[in-house]
Amino acid sequence: MQILLIEDDEAIAAHIAAGLREVGHIVEVQHDGREGMVRATCETYDLIVLDRMLPSLDGLKVLAALRATGDTTPVLILSALGDVDERIKGLRAGGDDYMAKPFATSELLARVEVLGRRGPMLAETSDKLTVGNLVIDLGAHVVSRGGKRIDLTLRELRIVAYLARNAGRVVTRSMLLENVWDYNFDPQTNIIDQHISKVRQKLSAGEADPLIHTVRGVGYVMRSE
Repeated sequence: MQILLIEDDEAIAAHIAAGLREVGHIVEVQHDGREGMVRATCETYDLIVLDRMLPSLDGLKVLAALRATGDTTPVLILSALGDVDERIKGLRAGGDDYMAKPFATSELLARVEVLGRRGPMLAETSDKLTVGNLVIDLGAHVVSRGGKRIDLTLRELRIVAYLARNAGRVVTRSMLLENVWDYNFDPQTNIIDQHISKVRQKLSAGEADPLIHTVRGVGYVMRSE
């Protein structure tokens, strides 16, 4: 994969880059937040490894700017801020995964591998999922309902696709965390509820029947009435 690593600590950056290159990845390293953002928005990468605290521009601001352009490149956030609240901030800002420092290089390589598999899975398949009048074209990253296109973020697309693949079956919050975020948070966190609320609003716009239903105390189920 072509990877952009934005990390201001040169020793840490060199160590991470060496590990990634050893398993065959092509790595470009930037040590400044603003310069990293320029590279991220001007070039195409398969994955971005982004430090949280950077000179010139904070990592979350880099991420927000990237997502504001519609860029869906998977982003793995690295940070010395490892408590749950900080992890949630990183994911809400658009991160796909979050690793607290210090970390084992083997774990970082494993997470990079997971994110790398996730991107091509959506990009290369031409499968379409349908639930009622909802159509999800995974290859084109297009979701429509009743012929009307629905704009979703990459995270929202993954949520909708996962619910659609399990249409008619109850999906728990833990299942969503493990399969959409690939991260084991406390299932009581409301990050899932917030994302579901946004997705539900988008899918229900102009439609009489909801598609996502809450199973109180358990999770959610997608079904057409």
